[in-house]
Order: sequence, then structure tokens, then C-alpha cells
Amino acid sequence: MSTSGTIRTGIGGWTFDPWEGTFYPEKLPKKRQLEFASRELTSIEVNGTYYGSQKPETFAKWASEVPDGFIFSLKASRFTTNRKALADGGESVEKFLTQGLTELGDHLGPILWQFPPTKKFEPEDFEGFLKLLPEKLDGLALKHALEVRNETFLVPEFAALARKYNAAIVYAQHMDYPEIADVTADFVYARLQKGSDDVETCYPPEALDEWAERLKAWSGGGEPTDLPKIDPATKLAKKPRDVFAFFITSGKVNAPNGARELQRRTG
Repeated sequence: MSTSGTIRTGIGGWTFDPWEGTFYPEKLPKKRQLEFASRELTSIEVNGTYYGSQKPETFAKWASEVPDGFIFSLKASRFTTNRKALADGGESVEKFLTQGLTELGDHLGPILWQFPPTKKFEPEDFEGFLKLLPEKLDGLALKHALEVRNETFLVPEFAALARKYNAAIVYAQHMDYPEIADVTADFVYARLQKGSDDVETCYPPEALDEWAERLKAWSGGGEPTDLPKIDPATKLAKKPRDVFAFFITSGKVNAPNGARELQRRTG
């Protein structure tokens, strides 16, 4: 039995004009960008699913273009999370989940449920939302990741709820939003959002070294000792966990370089 999970690093999407001729080879057709990106990186977070539905054929096409072991993370529709009463969003959640995601097969990874900064922690309503998230879909196991952006979530009760439903609290390293490093699921999801276009590797080399050690700690069943937690009293069960880390938002021009360098440090 392996003593550590798989670490995957990636970026948000694969279509971005400044990557043409920098990350992507000169004159590479756009229709081959996913094929190329999926062989340079190990995961991609898809943002387009947040704004609109896709056809089953689209998911099937994506799956056909990537190699074995490559994983897509999908950001859930904004209509599921940008609402006053989350627990009342069953129809929106079902619509998102049944659009054809399972056409990705074993390339389907975590589903990212991102909540707006205005969404406050209301325990009863939030648990009602978590109850809407199935463990399986068409026979495929689902992984759910929760990115919250309001300081009212900085309480042990939130970690306990996430843990109860095996949902991962996203560790989001961001300039403005709270950071929560509690491990609450059988996988870990990190979004690294403090990169810079002025740094060739998105994050400075010493920061990449630090992140490599954190990801390895998580994958080995432990946890970093230098990140903030909301429920430090709860002891973590030591078992291997898959880890996903994405370079998102700030420093997007060099995000692919950061992802490749971090993968090299953890591989």
C-alpha cells in the first residue's frame, strides 16, 4: 500500500492568449492546446462550467484528448452557490451534475463549489446544501471541494460540517480572503493565488520549495505546520491523500511555469 497520495498541479483553463508562444509552441492550433497542456501538466481546473452548461459531447471530447491519469476539476455553476438560501438550490445542483460530467470518466476530479464573499456561514443552511451533494454519480465517486470567502466561516463548526460530509475545505492563498488549512476530506485542494507576472515561475523558487513540502506533507497523511487552521484541536487521521494544487488568478501569464516547477519538486 502506498504511503502517500498522488500530487497533481495545474492551472485554470487552457485557453489564454498570452500563453501562445510562451507556454504553447508557436503556431500550435488552438484545437490542440488541451492535448499539449494535459501532457505538460497533471490537472486543469475548468472555469467555464461556472458560467454555463456544457454538452455531454464536449466532456467526452475533452476526455479523448488527455492522457491516462490526467484529471479535470470542474467549477460548479454560479447558480448553485450564489443564492440566499443554499439549501433550496437542489434543482440547480441537479442541473449542473446531470449535464454530462460523467462523460469524463476517470478523468473527472473534484468539483469546486465556490461561494461569493458575501455568503456568510449559516450552519443549518450550509448543512442543507451539503446534503444535496451526492457521493456518486452514474457509478463514479465524486469529490467535493468548498471555497468560502467570508470570515464567518472561521469557526470549528464549519470544519466539523465539512468533515461530516467528506468535503474538502479549499486552502485558498489569496490577498483578500480567509485562509483555512484544515484537512476535512480524503483529498486536499489548494488554490495558489498570490503569483506574479513578473516572476518567471509565477511564485519565487523559495516559495515553490515551501509549497512542495506542504503538498508532500498532505499527500503523506500529515499536514503543514505553518498554515492557519480553524479547528486545531481535532487530530488528523494519518492516511495517504491525493492533493490538487492550482495556480490561479494572479500571475496567470506564468502559471503554467509555476505548475510545472511545483510538479517537478514533488515528483
